[in-house]
Amino acid sequence: MGYLICGKCKSYYKLGSGDSVKDFVDYCNCGGKLRYVENLDIVDPNWKQIPIRKKSTKRDILRNKIQSVLSVLNLNLKTRLAKFWNKYRNRIQNAQNWNRNHNTHYNTGINPINSIKNELNFDNILWTLVIPITVAITMILTITQGFLTLLIFILLAAVGYFFKDQIIGTKNAIVTGAISFFLGSLITGSFLYLIPLTILGAINGAICGWIGGYIKTKI
Repeated sequence: MGYLICGKCKSYYKLGSGDSVKDFVDYCNCGGKLRYVENLDIVDPNWKQIPIRKKSTKRDILRNKIQSVLSVLNLNLKTRLAKFWNKYRNRIQNAQNWNRNHNTHYNTGINPINSIKNELNFDNILWTLVIPITVAITMILTITQGFLTLLIFILLAAVGYFFKDQIIGTKNAIVTGAISFFLGSLITGSFLYLIPLTILGAINGAICGWIGGYIKTKI
C-alpha cells in the first residue's frame, strides 16, 4: 500500500493491494517525476487523484511487437494482392479489348482464339486427304528410318498448306499426325509409348500444319 505523488501537477495515485512501485511508470502524465510515500500527511488535501499507467511487461512488449509485425505483414499482403488483382484485371480487359478490336489475318472479323475454340470437333476434316497421308506417314514410321523421317514433317506441313483457312488446315494436320503415330505405335508393338507417341504426333501435326498454313497465306 502507499501512494505515488506528483508535485508538478499536484496529484496522487493510491496503490492497491498487491501493487508494487516497480509496476508503475516513473513519470506522471504531465511529465513530472513520481514519488512514493506511505501516507498523505504531507500532501495538500486539495490535490486530486489520478490514474497512473503501469509499466509494460516483457510479455506485453513481445505481444505488441508481434502485433506490429503482423499488422505490417497484413498490410503488405493486402497491398500485394490488390496490385496483383489490378494487374490481372487489366490483362483480362486488354485481352477483351483485343478480341473486340482485332481481326484474323484473313480480315474476317473472327479472333483466332474463338476460331480455335470453334474447331474443337471433327467437322471440316477432309478425310480424302487425311487418310492417304496418314497411311504414308504410318509406313514411314514402321518401315523406314533415317533421313526419310523428315518427309513426315513435310507431309504434315502439306496438309496445313492445302487449306485456305490456317486454323482448319492445322486441325487436319493434328488429326493426321495423331492417327499416324497411333497406328505406327500399334504396328511396331510400342504399346507402352502408345499415348505419348500419339500426343507427339498431334504436336508435330499442330506445328507443321500451322507452318504450312502460314506459308499458304504468304504466297
